Order: sequence, then C-alpha cells, then structure tokens
Amino acid sequence: MPAEPRMQIERLARISLNSAAPAVLAKFFTKALGFKPAQSAQDDPAGRTVALMLGTSRLDLNAVGAAARPYPADVPGWSPLFQHIAIVTTDMQAAVARLNDVTGWTPISTGGPQRLPERSGGVTAFKFRDPEGHPLELIAFPQGSGPALWRSATSSDPCLGIDHSAISVTDTQKSVAFYTALELTVGACSLNTGIEQQNLDAVPEPVVEVTALTLPQGPTPHVELLCYRGAFNRTMPPAQTGDIAATRLVFTVTNAGALQAIRNRHHDRIVMQTTATPSNQASVLLRDPDGHVLQFEIAPG
Repeated sequence: MPAEPRMQIERLARISLNSAAPAVLAKFFTKALGFKPAQSAQDDPAGRTVALMLGTSRLDLNAVGAAARPYPADVPGWSPLFQHIAIVTTDMQAAVARLNDVTGWTPISTGGPQRLPERSGGVTAFKFRDPEGHPLELIAFPQGSGPALWRSATSSDPCLGIDHSAISVTDTQKSVAFYTALELTVGACSLNTGIEQQNLDAVPEPVVEVTALTLPQGPTPHVELLCYRGAFNRTMPPAQTGDIAATRLVFTVTNAGALQAIRNRHHDRIVMQTTATPSNQASVLLRDPDGHVLQFEIAPG
C-alpha cells in the first residue's frame, strides 16, 4: 500500500479577517497601523476582498453578508473565540501615538503598553480591538532580540509587519498534537504571569501557557497558542465561518498531493472544500480542536 503523501505545509501566507465594511476597515489599518493596498487583487476576481500589505505580511479583509453576527463584545483572552494579530513595531511610543490619532478602536490593555518580564520574553506589548472588534496587538522586541527578519528590516514606518497570530486554546498538548501533525514545529515556550500580563490581557491573575509554532519557511509569521490556566467556562460554540469573529489563518502547501493528505487526515474537521477553477485555486477549510478556522491552498507557481 503506497504511503500517504506528506502534508508539506510551507508557510502562513496571510491572515483573513471577516468584515462588514472592508473598505472602511481598510482605512483604519492604513491610517492607524501603516498597512498599504496590495499591488494585485487577482486572488479575488469577485472584488469582495480588500488585500493589504505591511512589509511582506498580507492581511485580507473579506466582505460578509448582512446576516453575519458581529464580533461579540469584550471576548476575554481565555475564550476559544479569542484570536489576535501581533504587529511588530520598532517604536512603541510612535506606534501608539499614531493609533491615538485615529478613532473607532478600543483598548484591551490597561495602563498603556506593558513591558513583560524576561521570563515572558521581555517584549513590550499593547492589545486593542479594531473598529469591528478584531483583537490586535502591537509588540516591540528588546534591542538585539526577536526574529532576524525584524532585526534586519529597514522601514521609515514604526510598524514592520505581522509577527504571529495568537489563538486561545483549552489544552496546550491537544493543540500541539494537532498542529505538529500538520508539520508545524514547537518553538519557544513560556509561562506568563504577573501584573504586567494582567494589565496586558485584562484577565485577573493570569497564568498563561504560551507556545510558539513555526513553519518550514521561517519563524515568522507564525502561530502562538495561548492556554489560560483556570476554571473558565469555555463551552461557547465557535463562530460560524461567515461571522465577523471567524478569522482565518491561510497556509500554503507544496502541491495537490499535500492538499489531499490534509483532506484525508482531517476529513472530520472539514468545513468547506473547493476544487480548482480558471478563476480560483483548490482549497480546504477546516477547524482546529478549539474551532479556529484554517485554510489550506496550493502555493502559487
């Protein structure tokens, strides 16, 4: 019996946010965070997606219908609905000052940016929500640390790109088993506690297991697992794929065999799948153990 093809995931190609008004939300990302329109919209012949770039990082804003449920108010960090995008800045003060010049967003963190202890990575971070409720984070690495991509980047803008998407999970080991089976690799791990983490997350006395998962084509952008220890009620159903809260992580795989391997291995988790057409490529949409939405497609070229 022939061996099943490897899934051979390459990279986290882009992050996709559902939006009730993509063109309006795009203005927030450009004015507040320095994103720019992508050069090509060929990935969306129907014109329902606004594609943005920050450095080499791509963010898609996808139009949803009038029946889409809005992002629930004040989703806590421990909720499986929670997922944020972490944006690297070289100058936290300048990045926050520009953010403050734009209206419509709301803070998650209290007391401004928080410098986490060395045991938690030593980064400075600030969490907030965009005008439609998607959680975002600004992060600044200590001098001389962090991924090489950010250390070598040159930009006049204080924001460089997307470092990772952090997703809240109920069981670290269960999620690690799922993602490593998809050929992601466990990287840095930490147990984050203390007043700085509390102020950052707006979660009282947090104890957070943070696990970085990297991909074959490099450490960034990557996925981070956030598992808050405690007796929280995490039984809420996941967002429907057309809801504002249903953020997608879009991964590329090497070939059609790899895409089929994902279909075979995770057939019970598939939400949607498409076949290749002249105007679109084949893809598979599935949910991870906590309901986060993942999309897989063949790398272009």
